[in-house]
Amino acid sequence: MSAWLKDETTLQAGAAPHHGVDIFALLRDQSGPQAARVTAAGAAWLAGAAPYPRSTLAHWEERPKAPGVLPCGSAFDVVNVPALFGRRMLEQLWAEGPGSGPVATHRGRMLLFAAPGTAQRLPSLLAWEEWGTSGSGGAEDSGKQRGTVPPLLCHGTGDAVTVPPLTCASSESGPRWVVAPDTRNPWLPGPDVLLWACVRVSRSAPSPGAAHSIFPRADQGANVYDVTRRR
Repeated sequence: MSAWLKDETTLQAGAAPHHGVDIFALLRDQSGPQAARVTAAGAAWLAGAAPYPRSTLAHWEERPKAPGVLPCGSAFDVVNVPALFGRRMLEQLWAEGPGSGPVATHRGRMLLFAAPGTAQRLPSLLAWEEWGTSGSGGAEDSGKQRGTVPPLLCHGTGDAVTVPPLTCASSESGPRWVVAPDTRNPWLPGPDVLLWACVRVSRSAPSPGAAHSIFPRADQGANVYDVTRRR
């Protein structure tokens, strides 16, 4: 996927002169929470999803603080969920699950980058989970208030999504990274992992204490992820 970019100098070799910045140097030198920082390798992975990776990187060099638009279906799918439900999914994925792939926020929604094919399979798995287990409770389950999974927007082949800028402060409005891509081959959750997270959230009430919450109330921009657990 990123074989076109053997090293960080390949982009400049033979490229037309422009007035942009050295995007790789900029990504190396940026500061801020580690989990929300896109690395040079992560930028290469993102660009690899585009039909013309060199042009995509050249555009980011010209406008490093501008959002981009990338197609889904080849390098990744995206599962688009309401922000609160998405935060609780991340709680489950990082506290009791395998972690997550890149995650972004945009317009009150959370975008979870997932393995290609997830957009096609996840809705049917959720439908099976909801209908396949209904009506089997009896008296023991009648006291349990089972939550519901809100409508999910699954973006796959033929769709495109807005991705946050490669460099942006956490305080800025607009799309931003919660867990930024930091490798050329990031681990991406498949439909089974995201189904597990959705079911866990829908069947559990939010804990009022939030003792193990990865989203501190006082500082939403804090570096709250144990990124050493990434696959």
